[in-house]
Amino acid sequence: MSRPLIENVAPVEKAVLFGSVNGRVLHGDPLDELAGLAEAVDVVVVDRMVQRLQRPVAATYLGSGKVSELKLVIKSQHANLAIADVDLSPAQARNLTKLLGVRVIDRSELIMDIFALRARTAQAKLQVELAQLKYALPRLRGQWSHLDRYSGGGVGTRGPGEKQLETDRRIVNRRIRDLQQRLHVFERRKQLTLDGRKDARKVALAGYTNTGKTTLFNVLTGAETYAADRLFATLDTRTRRWPLPEGGEVLLSDTVGFIRDLPHHLVASFHATLEEVIEADLILHVVDGSDPEAGAHIDTVRSVMDSIGAGEVPTILIVNKVDAVVDSMDLQALLNGYQGAVAVSARTGVGLDVLAERVRAHFAGYQRSYRVCVPVTAGRALAQVRELAEVVDSTVREDVIELLLEVEARQTGRLRAWAEGEGLALERK
Repeated sequence: MSRPLIENVAPVEKAVLFGSVNGRVLHGDPLDELAGLAEAVDVVVVDRMVQRLQRPVAATYLGSGKVSELKLVIKSQHANLAIADVDLSPAQARNLTKLLGVRVIDRSELIMDIFALRARTAQAKLQVELAQLKYALPRLRGQWSHLDRYSGGGVGTRGPGEKQLETDRRIVNRRIRDLQQRLHVFERRKQLTLDGRKDARKVALAGYTNTGKTTLFNVLTGAETYAADRLFATLDTRTRRWPLPEGGEVLLSDTVGFIRDLPHHLVASFHATLEEVIEADLILHVVDGSDPEAGAHIDTVRSVMDSIGAGEVPTILIVNKVDAVVDSMDLQALLNGYQGAVAVSARTGVGLDVLAERVRAHFAGYQRSYRVCVPVTAGRALAQVRELAEVVDSTVREDVIELLLEVEARQTGRLRAWAEGEGLALERK
């Protein structure tokens, strides 16, 4: 008689969410976004708890009474996980784990877990692993607390816990260096790709996660990139040609979505991916017009773009999902609050012709700035460059003249060909 097959089914993770508010005006449940993040990794949210705090408690983040209440909720709901809507310090995470009797993770750890789940390409996997290791490095001590009783004092008497901690730190640091070297290869490739597109007009889609950027990208370019109504469906940048009215075209890039309190290790690790936003000539900032938190999400994205050096790139605000807006007054208020915003629906096609015309108009007569140093003796070259571009400033430096040039985008190819023929370095400003 054959034995029945035994399936290895992973235990269901049941979590209680917790966080705090400090008197700020709230729209809906402050833990709704954290619940969405948890559900993205198949965690079942069984309860939520919020405490009003002016400042976090150093040892446990929550007050002692709230920690006791949280422990009772975890026990009554048979939860095996607690998730904080903030970044906990290593000490806070350790203390809460001991007091609550279940594993405790914070917002950054959860977001990085989603990135790890979504990563498909080799580069994305390396970027996520690097972020996770940098996050874990200062938290290693808690992994060996069970060996603390063996620890001694003085030279040669340290216990196995301390020795294992040092070993783990060396291993993690070695792996971090290895990942950084491997990612540097991807960064060089990315830079070569960007260098090859210098004369093209580059547009990047950016915005909060799950605002419909990839769906919009597919509709505009005819691509068939995977799109889903879930957080961080896109981690890898994709670029396609987007035909514009009157025969023009741009290179349109779809990028990773942002979120409130995006872990800085992730931002640093995904720098090569975010390069498409930094190097863009125009950013289309996509916001979900049906989301009551749209205004806060706009502020979050602008803050992230400032932090990565893209704050000065010309931007058009795209209010997407207008077909899902319940209150038209709310939509109008959003559009009135941001001058030049364009209302569209990637799903129905509403407003896409207006968007294309706005982008075409932006690049009509679009000027680019360059710097070049020409020898003072090269009279012919100086005359030629004035025919190819407008000289807006010139400075004599010893035996060269440093010129600041402006040229229409469509003329940049001729300017580059001239610089290469003269053996001069043309620097994009």
